[in-house]
Amino acid sequence: MSLFKNMFSTSEEENKESKIAWKLLTDLVQLDQIDEESSIQPVIIFKHSTRCSVSRMALHHFENDFDTEGAIIPYFLDLLEHRDISNEIASRYSVVHQSPQLLLISKGKSIYDVSHNFIDAKDLRNHI
Repeated sequence: MSLFKNMFSTSEEENKESKIAWKLLTDLVQLDQIDEESSIQPVIIFKHSTRCSVSRMALHHFENDFDTEGAIIPYFLDLLEHRDISNEIASRYSVVHQSPQLLLISKGKSIYDVSHNFIDAKDLRNHI
């Protein structure tokens, strides 16, 4: 996870690594895979802007409170690097693009999406 450590760390967080086993979302084809996986198990997509302090804070809080490992499949999207995927997510799942944004995908549909300060790992558990 050193990629995430370097990408998201602040001076205080340099030695912390994410406890979430994120799958990097880097190719449009993976959205088809997410749809298939979500028919068996819920999937989350965390859309993150590496230039945004609000996004960094939302990610940090989400990762600290996340305790549903194994209950969901977590995907991570760096939307600055993959704006095309972000646009396809908005279209495919009928959500308005936000950053940061968390989507819960079940059976190929977004059943829950939140953004900014409303991203909350504890609230996510209520929707799984």
